[in-house]
Amino acid sequence: MKTFCGRANPATGALDWVEESEEYDYHQEIARSSYADMLHDHDRNEKYYQGIRAAVSRVKARGEKVIVLDIGTGTGLLSMMAVTAGADYCYAVEVFQPMADAAVRIVKKNGFSDKIKIINKHSTEVTVGPDGDMQSRANVLITELFDTELIGEGALPSYEHAHLNLVQEGCEAVPHRARVYAQLVESEQLWSWAQLQPIEVDGRTLLPPPAVVGCAGAHSVCDIQLSQVPQQRFTPLGPLCTMFSVDFSKPVSSSPRSHTSSFKAQSSGQAQVVLSWWDIDMDPSGSTVCSMAPSWTYPDPQSAPWRDHWMQSVYFLPVDRKVLEGEELSLTVSHDDYSLWYSLHPDSQQGTGSKDPPCRPCCVCQAHLVWTRPRFGELNDCQRTQSYVSALRSVIHAESVCLGVSDGSLLPVFAHMLGAKKVFSLESSRMCKQVIEQVLNANSMKEGVKILGNRPDQLSSTDLAGEQISVLMGEPYFSTSLLPWHSLFFWYCRTSLAHLLTPNATILPRSATLYMVAVEFQNLWRIRAPCGSCEGFDVGPMDDMVQTSLDFRESREAEPHPLWEYPCRALTESKAVMKFDFLQCVPEQPISSKGSIPITRRGRCHGVALWMEYQLNDDITVSLGLTKPVSEEGACEWSLHRKQGVYFFRLPWDCSGDEDASLCYAVTFEPSTGDIKMDFTVNSQ
Repeated sequence: MKTFCGRANPATGALDWVEESEEYDYHQEIARSSYADMLHDHDRNEKYYQGIRAAVSRVKARGEKVIVLDIGTGTGLLSMMAVTAGADYCYAVEVFQPMADAAVRIVKKNGFSDKIKIINKHSTEVTVGPDGDMQSRANVLITELFDTELIGEGALPSYEHAHLNLVQEGCEAVPHRARVYAQLVESEQLWSWAQLQPIEVDGRTLLPPPAVVGCAGAHSVCDIQLSQVPQQRFTPLGPLCTMFSVDFSKPVSSSPRSHTSSFKAQSSGQAQVVLSWWDIDMDPSGSTVCSMAPSWTYPDPQSAPWRDHWMQSVYFLPVDRKVLEGEELSLTVSHDDYSLWYSLHPDSQQGTGSKDPPCRPCCVCQAHLVWTRPRFGELNDCQRTQSYVSALRSVIHAESVCLGVSDGSLLPVFAHMLGAKKVFSLESSRMCKQVIEQVLNANSMKEGVKILGNRPDQLSSTDLAGEQISVLMGEPYFSTSLLPWHSLFFWYCRTSLAHLLTPNATILPRSATLYMVAVEFQNLWRIRAPCGSCEGFDVGPMDDMVQTSLDFRESREAEPHPLWEYPCRALTESKAVMKFDFLQCVPEQPISSKGSIPITRRGRCHGVALWMEYQLNDDITVSLGLTKPVSEEGACEWSLHRKQGVYFFRLPWDCSGDEDASLCYAVTFEPSTGDIKMDFTVNSQ
C-alpha cells in the first residue's frame, strides 16, 4: 500500500509530498542498522559463545534440561550458539518484525527450526504456560540488550520482568554481570562541546549568557569513539573508578538509584568531564570479559577490538569546578531505567546504593536544545571564528545593512560588533531566536540586532524597515541538515531574497565547492560489509534483507558520518567535483559533473568521502571536511564539527596491484529537489 507523506526538504526548505510504501520506515531502519557491525565483531561473538557453552555445561552438570530464553535475538545467532552448545530448546524473542522474519529464515537455513522458536514480541509481552509463548520458564537467560550507556535500550526493565515472569530462580545468565567505569578529567576539547566560551572579536569579548553558563545541559549521552581522542587532549584528575555492577543472574531492579566512588584528586585542574564505559563478564568466575574500554587503556592499543554498536560515553558535569591535588572527592553516578548522569561532590554526601538519587539534569536555557554538542565545539573554535570575523571585517562598513541566514548563528552579532549600520537575523525557530536574544542581552546589544521570525520567502521590505540588504551572510549552518550539501539551503534562501539585495550586495560565503576523495577505512567499512558466514553460522538471509532495503530506496545515497572518529587512508588526492555560485540565483537546470581521478595509493577502496568547502572571499576558505592536505601516506585529518558524507561501495575495490586504476564519478545537482545524485566506480586498466 502506498501513501503520500510530507517531508521537509533540508536543502530547499520546501515541504515535499512523496509517495512511500507503508514499509518505508522498516527498510530505512534496516538499511542504516548496525547489525553488520555486531556480526563482524568477532571479540563479542567469541566471548558470548564461550559464556553460553559454560552456562549450558553448568545446567547439564546439574542433570537438568537446558531451556534458553534469548531476549533481543536479532539474527538468532546466540540461540544457534546455545543449541550447538547442547541446549535442549531456545525461545528467541525479537520485537522488530523484519528482524524476527530474518531470524526465522536464518534459523531454518542452519537447520535449527526444531529447537529454536522465534517470538515476535517485546519480552514483557511474552507469556508462559500450556497456551503461552513459552511452555516453561527458562533456566538460561541470554541477552544482548545493551547500548553504549549499557542500560539505554531498556535492559533493566527487561531483566526485571524476565526474572519475575520468564526464568527460574537461580538461572544462569549470559552475560553474568556488568560493571560501569568512570574517570574524572579536565579537557578543553571535550568541555567545548558543552558550554559556550567567551569569544574575542576585534579586542572585545562576547560573553555567554549566564543562563547558558549555569545550565546542566542536554541529558542525552554523548557517545563517541573515545579511542580517537588523544590522551594529550585531557588530563585525568582521578583514578578509573568502578561505579557499580549488576548481577544478571539475580533479580534486577529498574528503580532509580545512585552509586558513589570516593577518591583523592590525582592532580589540580578544572573538573569538567566524566569519561565512562563498561564491561561484561560472560561467566561467574570473570574469566571471560568483553570490554568497551578505549584503545589507549590497552598495553597494545592495536589489539583493542573495534565496534561501533558499543562505544564510550562522555558526560559533562553541570558546572566545572576547580579541584586541588589531594582533595577528597566523591563522584556519583545516578540512573533511572534508561540513562545515567554524574555529579561531583567535595566529600562523600551520598552513600552507595542511595534510593533517592538527584533529579536527572536537563537543559533550562534552551541553548543545549538548539545547538548540538558538535555545534558548541564549532562556535567555540577560535580559528574558525577568526576566519569569519576577518571575512566580515573586509566587507562591513558604517553604512552596511546585514542579514544573517543560518540557525542560531553568531555572525549577525559579529557584524554588529564590527560596526554595521543595521543588522537583521532570520531565525525561523522560536528557540533559536530566544537563545540569540539571550546572547544579545548578556552583552547589552539588545538593540544592535533585530531578529526576524520570517521564512526567507516571506520576508518583505517592510520587515527590513525599507532597507535593502548590502551584506547577506551565512555560515551556512541549519539544524535540519544531515548531509554536507543540505546546507545549500543558504543558496535557496539567497534566491528568495534576491529582490531585497542591493545591486552590488556582498554574499558571504560567495560560493561552495563539493570535494571528494576515495578512501580505505580502517574499520568503518564493517558497518556495511556483507556477513555471509558468522562464527560458522550462515546468516546470508540477513545480507539479503539489508540488500533488499538498500534496493528499496530510489537510489544509492551517501551517509553522514563524523570521520574524525573513523580513521581512513586516502587512495586518491582530494578532488573538487562541483562548484555552487552563490553570487547567482539557483539555476533552473541541473548541474552535472563527470570525470575521473587516479588512484595513487594501493589499498582496498571502501568508498568515497565527500564534504563542502565555503569560499568566504578571495583569501579565506572554510573546510567542513579535510582540515589539512592529505599526507604522502594518505593520512586524513577531518573537521571535528561537521559530519561528512560517505558513499560506500557494496563490495570494496582491490587497488593493490593496478597502477593505472582510477576513480570515475558522475555527480548531478537537481535544483528542483536540492538532491545530489552520484555514482562512483573504480576503473582498472
